[in-house]
Amino acid sequence: MNRKILIISSEETFSVRGLEMKLKGLGVDTSFSTPKLRDAEAKCADTTLIILYTDESIGDSADTLVYLKDHCIAHEEKVIVIGAKDEMTVIEQYIPEKCILRFYERPLDMTGLLDDVEEYLAEASEYERKKCVLIVDDDVSYMSMIHDWLGDKYRVSMCASGMQAITWLARNHADLILLDYEMPVTSGAQVLEMIRSEAETSMIPVMFLTGKSDRASILKVLDLKPADYLLKTIDKAGLREKVDNFFLTQKGQTN
Repeated sequence: MNRKILIISSEETFSVRGLEMKLKGLGVDTSFSTPKLRDAEAKCADTTLIILYTDESIGDSADTLVYLKDHCIAHEEKVIVIGAKDEMTVIEQYIPEKCILRFYERPLDMTGLLDDVEEYLAEASEYERKKCVLIVDDDVSYMSMIHDWLGDKYRVSMCASGMQAITWLARNHADLILLDYEMPVTSGAQVLEMIRSEAETSMIPVMFLTGKSDRASILKVLDLKPADYLLKTIDKAGLREKVDNFFLTQKGQTN
């Protein structure tokens, strides 16, 4: 499993370098970034955990904090914050509680932090072994509901547009894609065509999500030869059964 932690701080101070050394002692690959958006974007790829070492200037990095929020939600990742209570108040305006693993007030409790990191990495390793399901749908509320239905058993990621999904797939692997058929700008059919045109993604199975149940619409979907199609009226039990049976069938075919 990837054990990569990004430390974000305005300066690579003696305290930050000491933290890097302690993490490397755990077998963790660390990298450093300033709070500048372009720097953080370049360093966030393939991270498992982000440590945000704040100071009184953190309010000047609102664009980076928004990016970290989006990154953590998209990649099911967490942030550890080290700083003062008033700095944490600023961060909470941008990064939701569910994305924050722990807040440590300075001076840092190094032993507690290292214990948290070890526990988080162990849980992340177990999580990484789960099958990954990517949901692509412009209806964020519906997509979030599907995420909740599947999230206890599968690694679930979400993209709100076809192009966002293509970008996500360039950096990540999915074992199954649930793809909205009726999306604006780039339709589900167009997204499927792009997925199948790239060698790295061409074999990823795709199930279409569709709100249309008439025969003509279903035949149009089936003409694209997806792994399956799911009506958006499907309930939680029905969806779970479909996805579970799909992976069971795949497992049987590889044994």
